[in-house]
Amino acid sequence: MKYFDVIVIGGGPSGLMAAIAAGEQGADVLLIDKGNKLGRKLAISGGGRCNVTNRLPVDEIIRHIPGNGRFLYSAFSEFNNEDIIKFFERLGVKLKEEDHGRMFPVSDKAQSVVDALLTRLEQLHVSVRTNEKVKTVLYNEEKACGIVTGSGEEIAAGSVVIAVGGKSVPHTGSTGDGYEWAEKAGHTITELFPTEVPVTSDEPFIKQKTLQGLSLRNVALSVLNKKGKPVITHQMDMIFTHFGLSGPAVLRCSQFVVKELKKQEKVRLKIDLFPDIHEEQLFQNMHKELKDAPKKSLKNVLKPWMQERYLLFLLERNKIDPSETFSSLSKDRFRAFVKDCKEFTVNVNGTLSLDKAFVTGGGVSVKEIDPKKMASKKKEGLYFCGEILDIHGYTGGYNITSALVTGRLAGLNAGGFSIHLRKK
Repeated sequence: MKYFDVIVIGGGPSGLMAAIAAGEQGADVLLIDKGNKLGRKLAISGGGRCNVTNRLPVDEIIRHIPGNGRFLYSAFSEFNNEDIIKFFERLGVKLKEEDHGRMFPVSDKAQSVVDALLTRLEQLHVSVRTNEKVKTVLYNEEKACGIVTGSGEEIAAGSVVIAVGGKSVPHTGSTGDGYEWAEKAGHTITELFPTEVPVTSDEPFIKQKTLQGLSLRNVALSVLNKKGKPVITHQMDMIFTHFGLSGPAVLRCSQFVVKELKKQEKVRLKIDLFPDIHEEQLFQNMHKELKDAPKKSLKNVLKPWMQERYLLFLLERNKIDPSETFSSLSKDRFRAFVKDCKEFTVNVNGTLSLDKAFVTGGGVSVKEIDPKKMASKKKEGLYFCGEILDIHGYTGGYNITSALVTGRLAGLNAGGFSIHLRKK
């Protein structure tokens, strides 16, 4: 039977990082992936440019990982976002900082990140098997001790790192295989749900595609609880679709929609088109512009304030004729229109499915993982990293930071553990 010090299952960001870290310890490593090539998720991340990490302070990064981000404080004390930047620069991948601290390769090509990682694997003589499924992970009473491949081959190991991702973006190989292996070792899998995912609505204007394809810039989008109070607000762009709402603000709010839908049948999302101005001030400013151009139609005066389709939509909702002028305008109806500019609510009834989400919520319970080592508290020699863990963040380099940090620690500790075993 073949033996490796460390077997890493999964060739995504965390698996690649784990295999390199274990190899740098001097461990004999096998990296195995069921896909035809490694790094498929990395190659498509950041719109094909690969947002490798984020340069915000650690506290800020953790704030952007609402799903158990605090668990990562210990990990960041060992290896953090600045270490990720140094790691890639040592591999010859120069990075540049863009808006909101996002770090991209200077080449603007995700493939340059993938290639650097693959080159490092070669330098460390890591054995790589692609197009090879893992049927199960083998455990004895104390520890993880190997794997069985899809073809029935048993491969022994000093330690096993499970880095197979969650259930989102399944075409990259994340199909949830690892949950069963984790449960077999005695781990709890918390409820899985889609995050960073578009939301659905059966509002008449959505069904009629009235606003389909319309983007709103820099709006404040709030998820409201049963009492109508905001649970979370994100100020970013959004877009109306044929099934509901999407865009950065919606993706960030989606996990809170999922949680609220457990408490109420429909959840209201409030759109504030002018988050930096109070309603009364907005009313006065618009009112003055209309008063100063009494012969102009409302539509022409207010066009500079917002996209025409949205303007016409809100006017119609409030029974205001766009060709009306200031002299015939009902003040009450105009007040209601201004209120809609600040507080237009959309009822949403769900999200797209987990396989359409960017990120999986839920996973292997972090209560059962050593936060400094990414080691299982249930079985020796078993390590977890990346999206299989119950850790999820917003898009913008936060999930990949979590994957790279947890991957690094899992690999370092799996390597150290196996080498110590070998020397016994």
